[in-house]
Amino acid sequence: MRGTLLYGPGDIRVEDRDDPQLLASTDAVIRLAATCVCGSDLWPYRGLEPMAASPIPMGHEYAGVVEQVGTEVATIKVGDFAVGSFFASDNTCDICRAGYQTHCIHREFAGAGGAQSQLLRVPLADGTLVATPGMPDPGLIPSLLAASDVLGTGWFAAVAAAVAPGKTVAVVGDGAVGLLGVMAAQQLGADRIIAMSRHADRQALAREFGATDVVEERGDEGVARIKELTRGLGAHSVIEAVGTQESMMQAIRSTRAGGHVGYVGVSHDVALSGDQLFFSGVHLHGGPAPVRRFLPDLIKRIWNREIDPGLVFDLTLPLDQASEGYCAMDERRAIKVLLQP
Repeated sequence: MRGTLLYGPGDIRVEDRDDPQLLASTDAVIRLAATCVCGSDLWPYRGLEPMAASPIPMGHEYAGVVEQVGTEVATIKVGDFAVGSFFASDNTCDICRAGYQTHCIHREFAGAGGAQSQLLRVPLADGTLVATPGMPDPGLIPSLLAASDVLGTGWFAAVAAAVAPGKTVAVVGDGAVGLLGVMAAQQLGADRIIAMSRHADRQALAREFGATDVVEERGDEGVARIKELTRGLGAHSVIEAVGTQESMMQAIRSTRAGGHVGYVGVSHDVALSGDQLFFSGVHLHGGPAPVRRFLPDLIKRIWNREIDPGLVFDLTLPLDQASEGYCAMDERRAIKVLLQP
């Protein structure tokens, strides 16, 4: 098969690799219909995150047709079109049953073999994969792929931020996760959604997804603008979808006392002052999104064409041009790149 490997900062290559095999009786192997580049993939690509080895397989977002299943796989069948989360989970342990499958006591990284490829081994298939009602129309595949991470992550951010009817929501971050956090907030009934973005194309998509206001300012000016729009109180719910010190403080300071921050940006060198946190009166909840919790509902909404999260893919390339996809996202020429295996 063909698969994407990162050899070092800025060095992405697509090479011939061995086809994945079933390693456990609970595994499945799927042939990907589509995969993509994630914003979190840019951290090691930019040299801002250490690599455990070189090269490393890349990619953790996937949707496709099941080609093989282990002898203990009972609910997923060969021929199913399925979507899965970036963490494999058994979906039966106490933590999974509480809705936190990314912290499953038996969790494995589903992208260990690299999902930016033609084939992928998925561990714990019954607990990780969700089959669609049938073979999807090609036009639905980008949206189903989005459900495997960025939509599920944006949705979890909105849930963690306690988004509900009657509330004002602010979204820090205008990448794919932040934009789909806007969509999630709209679907969950928020009255007002403030997107923080400086880029016209992303502002337009945020408004299409349900944003009622756009704030371009950052730092103190950004906080002041959010307060101005909320009678000096701050937003009820704030989604943090970047993972930097600046974005986390922007989120906390834009939240009213008693409000909620849902943080899903992968944290890089974020440090919170105990005093500042103590006196903020703000709830913080987040981390790696338990996408598996939301997949059945998200797939249903996509299948019924209630939502179209695939609109975040503004550049589609063949898998063999993955390097150009990384470059386009790194240079912010693309919001999110879909790769066709």
